[in-house]
Amino acid sequence: MKNITIVGTRKQHPISLSCSNIVMGSGDFLRLDNIDFAAPVLDEYMALGGNTFDTARHYRHSEKALGKWMDMRGNRDKINIFTKGCHPIRENANQPRVTPEAIEEDLMTSLEYLKTDHVELYALHRDDPTKPVGLIMEALHKQVEAGRIYAIGLSNWELDRIIEADTYAKENGLTRLSFNSPNLSLAKPLKPRWENCVSANSEMVKWHEETRLPLFSWSSQAGGFFSGRFSPEVIVDQEIADVYYSEENWERFNRAKIVAEKKQASPIQIALAYVLNQSFPTAALIGSENKEELVNSISGSTIELTSDEIRFLDLKRGEL
Repeated sequence: MKNITIVGTRKQHPISLSCSNIVMGSGDFLRLDNIDFAAPVLDEYMALGGNTFDTARHYRHSEKALGKWMDMRGNRDKINIFTKGCHPIRENANQPRVTPEAIEEDLMTSLEYLKTDHVELYALHRDDPTKPVGLIMEALHKQVEAGRIYAIGLSNWELDRIIEADTYAKENGLTRLSFNSPNLSLAKPLKPRWENCVSANSEMVKWHEETRLPLFSWSSQAGGFFSGRFSPEVIVDQEIADVYYSEENWERFNRAKIVAEKKQASPIQIALAYVLNQSFPTAALIGSENKEELVNSISGSTIELTSDEIRFLDLKRGEL
């Protein structure tokens, strides 16, 4: 498994974090009451070279379960934890929580659940465009200075706010952004899959190409759109249909099948390879809930795509 490098800070000194480019998502399967089933999947991920785990304060079960698994295995020093905070609470989904107080509350709760004193990667799960970026970046910097966070990022922020936040940090001597975590996938969403989520558009991709800032893509396989379970005539999942059913995405699926035959792979592996073969550092968050799905995804991560193949898949080139 390939790694990408994330620049961070520990004890006021710069460090480099080596993160596997396949990030193990927690999903609802990672629960304390399911640990006997989930633990072997996490074990297999590490055995195959993975070292980075995605979770969030907003997820109901995974932080406690991940903390339990690390305690069982005694492997905290061998992994990177990527967690997130400042998501609206479930009971009041329309009320933003992007404040210094929410950062403090969510981070301290996450550390308690994870049974650790720090996380390697921390991102704000949502944005609140009404809040000045200065207060937010200062609050994140405070946590880096305290040693609780090694590298900070943003998830589901629009590009103008990302640039504004990083510029503020640069101009004020604060910790700068080390990564961004929007959705990036071969299938382009017709609308946000979840409220206030952000997908990397062409402008954001161009910015990543220019800055080389690493991107951690959630829903990198587009909810299984390329798995073969779906077809234009049959709706088996209304959410997937609402978000991804379009003529352009079906054409991308057809082209993924063409490239898959050439590479002796499956279309969903080609979709994952698309994310991992961008011209800037990327990692893909995956939601494998069993060893078979995990091995399939990791096999897909080894596929090399040329720039012409990427352009063909994304409808920017007529033929190979």
